[in-house]
Amino acid sequence: MTPLPPRRKPPKMGCRESRKRVFPAHRAFVKRHRCSIQGCPNEPSEAAHVRSSRDGGAGLKPHDAWCISLCIEHHREQHTIGERAFAKLYTVDLLGLAKAFAGRSPVPEVREYSKRMVT
Repeated sequence: MTPLPPRRKPPKMGCRESRKRVFPAHRAFVKRHRCSIQGCPNEPSEAAHVRSSRDGGAGLKPHDAWCISLCIEHHREQHTIGERAFAKLYTVDLLGLAKAFAGRSPVPEVREYSKRMVT
């Protein structure tokens, strides 16, 4: 019987390096702002994630750089009607707003990530 060649290691799928996606200090910075919907008096604000075409997906929370401040009611509505309908209803650029928050973050890694963000 002919011996088989040694088994090879299967290739790694996706990113080769594990990237940190959670930055509590950035989320705290976002939550210190009022709701991003103009004229909304509700408080407190939450850090609401916005999904881009490149970051996040089914069962995967986006990088914390993709956060905006929304009050509890607007955050719930964002999830209920979907981001596209929510942005159209309130005429707000969710991705642009997330990039603006990330660009002014107190966390250097998030500021650096914001330079690569595509809106």
